[in-house]
Amino acid sequence: MKIYDKKLAYPYFIWMVLFTVVPLIIVVYYALTDGNGNFTIANLTSVSGYGSVFARSLLLALVATVICLVIAFPVGYFLSRLRVNKQHIMLMLVMLPMWMNFLLRTYAWMGLLSINGPVNAVLGFFGLGPYTMLNTSGAVVLGMVYNYVPYMILPLYTSMTKIDQSLVEAAQDLGASTTQTLFRVLIPMSVPGISTGITMVFVPAVSTFVISRMLGGGSNLMIGDLIEMQFLGNSYNLNVGSAMSLVLMIIVLLCMSFTSSFDEDEMEGVS
Repeated sequence: MKIYDKKLAYPYFIWMVLFTVVPLIIVVYYALTDGNGNFTIANLTSVSGYGSVFARSLLLALVATVICLVIAFPVGYFLSRLRVNKQHIMLMLVMLPMWMNFLLRTYAWMGLLSINGPVNAVLGFFGLGPYTMLNTSGAVVLGMVYNYVPYMILPLYTSMTKIDQSLVEAAQDLGASTTQTLFRVLIPMSVPGISTGITMVFVPAVSTFVISRMLGGGSNLMIGDLIEMQFLGNSYNLNVGSAMSLVLMIIVLLCMSFTSSFDEDEMEGVS
């Protein structure tokens, strides 16, 4: 029976090897070789010339992740305390925007934030504006938050459904204020959902290129834009593009290891 169970996993391993391991090996190969196939680290060292773009990508992704966390935490708690039938309805509403194509959702914000768009029209009604909101870092962050906040809400909701409401009531009965209950009960017990949500938001945010191109314009390049330019743009260079991809993967892995280690430390404290 054990042998039979192992055989069931073979298709998964084949899929992972073909579409994960092999592409990674190809990326590493091109990152560490030149156009003639000779070993070199010049591609990796050339990435340092784009330090400002990497820093901007990390900063905007971090800001978007923090905003998503601030928005998603009360939403997740509210959903976890509803009755089961209402939870299903509210979760469907949270996921409803995700049923629309990613490009269409982002393109809609281009119309909303334009000079003659609805946002400036509402501000003009109150005597404000018009403001230039497109092609700014704020528009990029807004696009990230809008597209990725459901990925923060869902793990937080899942984690908070496991928190016994009697623990919150006990903290309140013992004289804990709302702030104390939040920081000493809810947040520590929601750490698994927080770490998962941070990973699910930060990873796609730091590597995005569609949002930055459509809402940020050419003045707000991010890592994803640079990588795309190396593979599909006029500056076609597989080796430099692979080096950038390799550096981005290392950054993502470091961030994931940090959040996972933090999660393990918190769980050890709880246990």
